[in-house]
Amino acid sequence: MQGIMPVKTKSRVSENMGITGGLVDARDKQVLKEAVEAVVNSFAKHTQGYGRVNVVEALQEFWQMKQSRGTELRNGALVIYESVPGTSPPYVCYVTLPGGSCFGSFQNCPTKAEARRSAAKIALMNSVFNEHPARKITDDFIEKAVAEARASFAKPSATSNGVGNQAQGNGDEKEDPNTGIGAFRFMLECNRGRTMLEFQELMTVFQLLHWNGSLKAMRERQCSRQEVVAHYSHRALDDDMRSQMALDWVAREHESGGGVVAMELALAERELEAARLAGRELRFPKEKKDILMLAHAQVCPQ
Repeated sequence: MQGIMPVKTKSRVSENMGITGGLVDARDKQVLKEAVEAVVNSFAKHTQGYGRVNVVEALQEFWQMKQSRGTELRNGALVIYESVPGTSPPYVCYVTLPGGSCFGSFQNCPTKAEARRSAAKIALMNSVFNEHPARKITDDFIEKAVAEARASFAKPSATSNGVGNQAQGNGDEKEDPNTGIGAFRFMLECNRGRTMLEFQELMTVFQLLHWNGSLKAMRERQCSRQEVVAHYSHRALDDDMRSQMALDWVAREHESGGGVVAMELALAERELEAARLAGRELRFPKEKKDILMLAHAQVCPQ
């Protein structure tokens, strides 16, 4: 496979594309479809030179190429597909990339094979765009990301498990690894030189720990954020971690008298569906749904 050339598209994919009342606007869906097709066609032109590209094969070859060129991939270059069980269309498929990022079929797919291709298309587009220098974690990238995180956490929020307290922004917190913003900076600095797709699994782990209430519990046990980051930087997001988080939600269900898991699961399913149809990265919402489904199976075994 030859080197990847810069991709030009007539369509600009907005970061917040397609969510209006939880549904994807028809115009935005068309823009997303055109952008994906443009990237896939450009990829085919610059790597194969003729004919239609087999996006499933192309996606796998892309990551094998990255590995052969020295990209460190903890779990190898294998691209993993997961079809959602179903007996009638539209069919849904998810694909998880070697760096941990997840994407899903963003179109209404009449067959399981088409759902697989749809997921591969959006993943291939993001993989190609990920090669742009702006997607690499550099000093400038870190400063911008931390500034955006500070602005986001400055807004008041609260969740039922008490995790979502606002981060009060004093001038030193972004440098202090024992604050949330400081821990985020520490994680980025530890991954300097990598791209955001390669950083995704570690980022998802800490999003889940925050959402699950685990970070709050560790802080109450006097664990510093830096210690937590150092520990989880070497932990894979695997079945053991999911099972432990599911047990936390089972315990929360019993403490609350019931209904918490079902409510959170319904919310997670809506969030995942909206993000999938908008062509967004899905690892965090999909992991939330999977964890809550494990918990729901224990509190409602019927």
